[in-house]
Amino acid sequence: MGDYRAFCASLVVFLLFLGNGVNCEDPYRFITWKITYGDIYPLGVKQQGILINGQFPGPQIDAVTNENLIISVYNYLREPFLISWNGIQQRRNSWQDGVYGTNCPIPPGKNFTYALQVKDQIGSFFYFPSLGFHKAAGAFGGIRIWSRPRIPVPFPPPAGDFTVLAGDWYKRNHYQLRRILDGGHNLPFPDGLLINGRGWNGYTFTVDPGKTYRFRISNVGLTTSINFRIQGHKMKLVEVEGSHTLQNTYSDLDIHLGQSYSVLVTADQPAKDYYIVVSSRFTKPVLTTTAILHYSNSWQRVSGPIPGGPTTQIDWSLNQARSFRWNLTASGPRPNPQGSYHYGLIKTSRTITLANSGPIINRKQRYAVNGVSYIPADTPLKIADYFNIPGVFSLGSMPSSPSWGNNAYLQTAVMSANFREFIEIVFQNWEDTVQSWHIDGHSFFVVGMDGGQWTPASRARYNLRDTVARCTTQVYPKSWTAIYMALDNVGMWNIRSENWARQYLGQQFYLRVYSPAHSWRDELPIPKNALLCGRARGRHTRPL
Repeated sequence: MGDYRAFCASLVVFLLFLGNGVNCEDPYRFITWKITYGDIYPLGVKQQGILINGQFPGPQIDAVTNENLIISVYNYLREPFLISWNGIQQRRNSWQDGVYGTNCPIPPGKNFTYALQVKDQIGSFFYFPSLGFHKAAGAFGGIRIWSRPRIPVPFPPPAGDFTVLAGDWYKRNHYQLRRILDGGHNLPFPDGLLINGRGWNGYTFTVDPGKTYRFRISNVGLTTSINFRIQGHKMKLVEVEGSHTLQNTYSDLDIHLGQSYSVLVTADQPAKDYYIVVSSRFTKPVLTTTAILHYSNSWQRVSGPIPGGPTTQIDWSLNQARSFRWNLTASGPRPNPQGSYHYGLIKTSRTITLANSGPIINRKQRYAVNGVSYIPADTPLKIADYFNIPGVFSLGSMPSSPSWGNNAYLQTAVMSANFREFIEIVFQNWEDTVQSWHIDGHSFFVVGMDGGQWTPASRARYNLRDTVARCTTQVYPKSWTAIYMALDNVGMWNIRSENWARQYLGQQFYLRVYSPAHSWRDELPIPKNALLCGRARGRHTRPL
């Protein structure tokens, strides 16, 4: 016991230096990452990638609910760098979110230590580089948050747990892609698809006959929805971005940009090798790549035609999305059933409508939300807000409903909201492409989606009982998606397109969730080790 108290005492000193709260009941994991350039050959062509500890994709992060992750990131690149954590809610702590609206970049040759807690979360997520279009060069990896030992999980422990990071890829490096975007053009069509950083049949998952395995699949691509399937095998859906689901069975799954799913697959077929297939959705032509499901007692290689999947069918994808349901009786991160939270009985305080568009501004292609195309400020918004630095952003610069007409403009857009509001957001998509929206710091309930224009009458078709809670949702072409969301996390939170070209060219903004209490109960203080840049340079965070 004395050793444990001594450890806690030393930990208190270290974490006070970082400026974060300390709870010795929740374990800590210490991780060190070195960010470097390195040669990669994902599509058979030599490229300069961004590696973490020499790996592409980056190392897997494993944590248990409520654990603390102390991640020291050393930037050996020739350019500033940031890592963000897709789906990790950063409770009371947007200081650690790792996007430019909250954090100063890590300069070349310097380091920064993130202090995260996976508070009240389970499930499958991923991390990625958020700055400078680095996502097109790598530095992404999987995150698995396991349930605590005494919390029941609604399926038997699988024989193995596999992470699948899939998505589109370009042979051009991130500098070239960035120049295309900066020049006012959209990206060309991707050159291919990857599964765990490899091209055709480049990755193998080995299974024992008769056993069941968990596959955690994330779309980490830049521009394209994908479909995932395994030759001759069914998939039982068990989790979506931290929500346990009704365990429906699927032959294939649509996974849109930024989304994560967990499925159970039983090795119940004759012993041989089978194709794992990822193909692009809603594209012409259709891109396809494969990995291998290898039975441990197999001597027969994959053979036969690659199993086909859906291509441009929207109704098929919409109906599948509507079939994903919350498991009301299963525990989430806490022992109480997920269904004990009756989201459909809570009255919303306001409705926000967000309409995406692709305007031309100053003779360059841009993307916008409600006619506002986001431009980064010279100082992270969260830091400017803390130091009350004027002129960086204006509250209310992001309208809560679309303006009609061709009057799009550039703005550092921030929407204000109050802590503990319960709101309705309607994503309206009048374009011909599928949209994928992500909200940092929160999960939300996807209560409805359909074609055409959303109206108040659309609420009659909402699922107010058992829709899944998640952090990323799709909006189909010329369609809408509606969500309910509790603003239960104070901070500055990024709302963005997960299409990385659209995000880079302005389809994003920040939501400032504000509490007048200014209490550590609502929000942790600025970390002592916070990097300060822009107009905050030369200021001081706070004493120990």
